[in-house]
Amino acid sequence: QVQLVESGGDSVQAGGSLRLSCAASGFSYSNSWMGWFRQVPGKEREWVATIHTGGGAALYADSVKGRFTATRDNAKSTIYLQMNSLKPEDTAMYYCAAGVRQRAGMWIADYWGQGTQVTVSS
Repeated sequence: QVQLVESGGDSVQAGGSLRLSCAASGFSYSNSWMGWFRQVPGKEREWVATIHTGGGAALYADSVKGRFTATRDNAKSTIYLQMNSLKPEDTAMYYCAAGVRQRAGMWIADYWGQGTQVTVSS
């Protein structure tokens, strides 16, 4: 069955860095657009990044562009989110997603990970 196992979440000081990972299995990973989303309690889920198939070109939300880098290692069926220059507003539960696509102006996905908490202190 489909599994997306995330790791790397932690509590860090503003300006610090974290690297999240997501190990995927149970589906055609190499043919799937992958992505990262985040959510704060009481707020709507926010799209963070999408990683294309093939060469792994990525798209980013304006809020993280220039600070975050999303990549994929198809040999390991794993995606990553390198987060630099972290800000308190980056604090959220971060979710790995598979089968990511855009529909009616919104990013959606077929599968989701369990989430990993990132907390950034000022």
